[in-house]
Amino acid sequence: MAKLLLLSGLSVIFTVFLACEATIFMVGDSAGWDTSADLTSWPVNKIFSVGDVLLFQYSNYHTVNQVDKNGYDTCNSSNALLSRSDGNTSISLSSSGDIYFICSKLPHCFGGMKLKVNVRSNQTGEPPAASPESSSTSTLPRNPTTTANGDFLPPLFGGADHAGRGCELFITLCFNFGALWWLFMMRF
Repeated sequence: MAKLLLLSGLSVIFTVFLACEATIFMVGDSAGWDTSADLTSWPVNKIFSVGDVLLFQYSNYHTVNQVDKNGYDTCNSSNALLSRSDGNTSISLSSSGDIYFICSKLPHCFGGMKLKVNVRSNQTGEPPAASPESSSTSTLPRNPTTTANGDFLPPLFGGADHAGRGCELFITLCFNFGALWWLFMMRF
């Protein structure tokens, strides 16, 4: 029983560690997931990695549907891999390659409310070569307290003045607590 609890605790710590390395991208920046956003050029100078999160914020007139390339090209959401209409949808990028999203309202989708992002497989590898005008945005810091465009988000752990350190401190505390708990359990 004690070993099971320890393994569970370690998996939680590992998951938190991975989440601390993610970047949260607000789709469409300040326009959000909307027909007014330029969703074709929005992803151009951004680097998406497995583990990053797309945050879709939208009104009740829209939906978010993850589709395949054919669904993207034809604005067809009948075989959607994911469908949401809650107005505040977070999608973790769990695989590499091209990922496609559309609004299921045909006039919206055909009007440009669709998004294609290319997700790379790891966060530690070298980013793809950037053009001179994109070099400043291709080296975005992986800071859990801001989105990729610099908007502030409430930190999960620690304050904004400790950006990036909050997760490390949390993991250290969890590890130390787990080690003490394990030593205590071994005595009995």
